Amino acid sequence: MSGAAYSKDDNLHRLVSLGAKARLPSRFGDFDIYAFESRVDGKEHAVIARGELVGARDVPVRVHSECFTGDVMGSLRCDCRDQLEAALAYIGRQPVGAVVYMRQEGRGIGLVNKIRAYALQEQGMDTVEANQALGFADDLRRYDVAAEMLRQLGVESVRLITNNPTKMRGLAEHGVEISGRIPHVMRANAHNQFYLRTKRDKSGHLL
Repeated sequence: MSGAAYSKDDNLHRLVSLGAKARLPSRFGDFDIYAFESRVDGKEHAVIARGELVGARDVPVRVHSECFTGDVMGSLRCDCRDQLEAALAYIGRQPVGAVVYMRQEGRGIGLVNKIRAYALQEQGMDTVEANQALGFADDLRRYDVAAEMLRQLGVESVRLITNNPTKMRGLAEHGVEISGRIPHVMRANAHNQFYLRTKRDKSGHLL
């Protein structure tokens, strides 16, 4: 099992602490799973990883925000499940890599508000307009917690699996060295074409 760069005693003095780790055999390969407890946002986050992370450079890393409707229920309104499964499959073929799974449902607005935004989208709004109509910014996700998790696992630099320049800037601002980007474009379907266009045209995703 991959080691961690910090001990439990170190965790007592950090805003994000490593709570547990175990083996995770999956349909995408054999992984280690690390469960973190965050004092910053009060949530539990996870890293699913392969190989020795301590001291590793140029690690392919996907920072993925929770999407109950997509990841779990298979919604076609977004590309979240496709992105998650593609990232796990890719990392499952690498000697070293990680998916950082963040509990930031609905770009940080939570499940109830996300479903409220869905209802507004059914009236013709796009994702950005719906969030703003509910009184939220387009994207409330934070990247300090993910950055701290990668630090605690000893990752030196990452090749980020993303289409989102804001995510790259957010991680870099919190000390993550990004040595490259791995594009992560999924095939559109009839239900998420408008959603993907909005990500491209209003949120600046590289699609």
